Amino acid sequence: MNTVRQLDRVVIRFAGDSGDGMQLTGDRFTAETAKLGNDLSTLPNYPAEIRAPAGTLPGVSSFQIHFADTDILTPGDQPEVLIAMNPAALKANLGDLKSGGTIVVNTDEFTKRNLTKVGYAANPLEDDSLDDYQVHPVALASLTIAALAEHEVSKKDAERSKNMFALGLVSWMYSRPTEATEEFLRGKFKSKPAIAEANIAALKAGWNYGETAEAFAVRFEVPPAKLKAGNYRNITGNTALAWGITAAGVASGLPVFLGAYPITPASDILHELSKHKRFGVTTVQAEDEIAAVGAALGASWGGSLGVTTSSGPGIALKSETISLAVSLELPLLVVDVQRAGPSTGLPTKTEQADLLMAMFGRHGEAPIAILAPQSPSDCFDIMLEAARIALNYRTPVMVLSDGYIANGAEPWRLPEPADLPDLSVEFATEFNGVDKAGEPVFLPYLRDPETLARPWALPGTPGLQHRIGGIEKADGTGDISYDPENHDHMVRTRAAKIAGVEVPDLEVDDPAGDAEVLVLGWGSTWGPIGAAVRGLRDKGVPIARAHLRYLNPMPKNTAEILARYERVVVPEMNLGQLALLLRGAFPGTDVVGYNKVRGLPFTSNELQDALEEVIKNG
Repeated sequence: MNTVRQLDRVVIRFAGDSGDGMQLTGDRFTAETAKLGNDLSTLPNYPAEIRAPAGTLPGVSSFQIHFADTDILTPGDQPEVLIAMNPAALKANLGDLKSGGTIVVNTDEFTKRNLTKVGYAANPLEDDSLDDYQVHPVALASLTIAALAEHEVSKKDAERSKNMFALGLVSWMYSRPTEATEEFLRGKFKSKPAIAEANIAALKAGWNYGETAEAFAVRFEVPPAKLKAGNYRNITGNTALAWGITAAGVASGLPVFLGAYPITPASDILHELSKHKRFGVTTVQAEDEIAAVGAALGASWGGSLGVTTSSGPGIALKSETISLAVSLELPLLVVDVQRAGPSTGLPTKTEQADLLMAMFGRHGEAPIAILAPQSPSDCFDIMLEAARIALNYRTPVMVLSDGYIANGAEPWRLPEPADLPDLSVEFATEFNGVDKAGEPVFLPYLRDPETLARPWALPGTPGLQHRIGGIEKADGTGDISYDPENHDHMVRTRAAKIAGVEVPDLEVDDPAGDAEVLVLGWGSTWGPIGAAVRGLRDKGVPIARAHLRYLNPMPKNTAEILARYERVVVPEMNLGQLALLLRGAFPGTDVVGYNKVRGLPFTSNELQDALEEVIKNG
């Protein structure tokens, strides 16, 4: 009889070749875990090459999930359980595994050839190199093929189902249901029912193996988390961005137009938005990045909510058209899902390297608003905020997500429709001024006294014809102007418009109010910083925390907040871009950067050690 042991949390990593289905396996385990009500956070990790050689270290794909009975902030620093589908997966991930952790390893792949391919002189399953771990050798491929012997599938297709066998086994080990996965498989392989039933049979075989094998005498349970009441679903950052864009269209009453070109890790936004035509969303996969943003800006000119999505290389190509949008003063949503560069760099890895490009990466004085979500679920809210600013202030707004947020998942509480903001827009329909002769005219660059936004007139509105194009406009009339004084005025006005964007105050988490050090983050460092701060406070170390979701303009109370603390530590997955901006904007602030560019998010333990060092050294 099996023993059931209760845990409060666990971190599991599935790892194998990119063709072993590790992302699908992790996604399904995550979906079942979310269904049980656990809080969770995930970290998919893909090879940087599309087709890295099978069985090699560069070809390893992994999926890590941290789930718990309380709120958690990160996908976990170290896995406690590793599912290794081949020697490469074991070697690439063993160094991360917690000492004493559990390894379930597919022995069928531990051939001499595969061992040699990754530099193993001897089989680690047969020497003493894994003595510090609980190792479960399982012939996953052989067991799967045997379980599917009576199914009408080829041996090759049967062997491909070994990831479902592994999922069934791990689902048994951690008391996860499998019914939703069975339904998912029937839907995924609707046109190939034999393949669907084979995968389901492999899933059940894995579960039954855990139930009957003597090696798995203990199974585990992680109770549901106590989350705020409401309806939840599991969501990735890219999906949340797409849904936020869709919701912005509904809340504004405007059709949404997405002009995009596929690029990792932003492509899923295009894929998701293409499903929502019934909400007035039009998606165009353009021939290149420049055409994509041009089409989006044209859609804004025509009265739609124009959106373009990309990653760093694509944003560089879009910069001229974004500058045009600044000059035309039209709303435009630009999403940059950052990845590790420069150039192609590490396209499947994460980085926060585009902040300075977002701030300054356009010709001329072309300021735009910049926002950054802090987690996958926050992507929904940040897109609504970006739309509010773009529509109210008639400006491009850039949203800086990154690969960690885009592909990571967490529970998301569905908002009530009544809680969505009113983003409705009033288009210009009448004359708003007079010419020198006193005749009524339309002044396309007449300013709203509060927002400095100009009127938005739809093409074809009778009497409201006006010039369009990149050459400088005359204040008010919009006529072409080469006047130096006018240019100076227009440049300063556009800058003042962005500087005057209303954003919420920066909130500080400083419970006792006696901290001398503030840790300030932006974007996806939110989770690791939060976990590190929790750890320090548990040790009695006073430390304050704040997080910037609005990067341009920054909250009006930012200077006052920074002045409260002797030192401000800024962890970034770059070489110090926010730190550079802070030193320039708030001279006299003691800004200490903590910077790494590894293509991976920070761990909470490394941040905790770094923060403790800053506090100790004064």
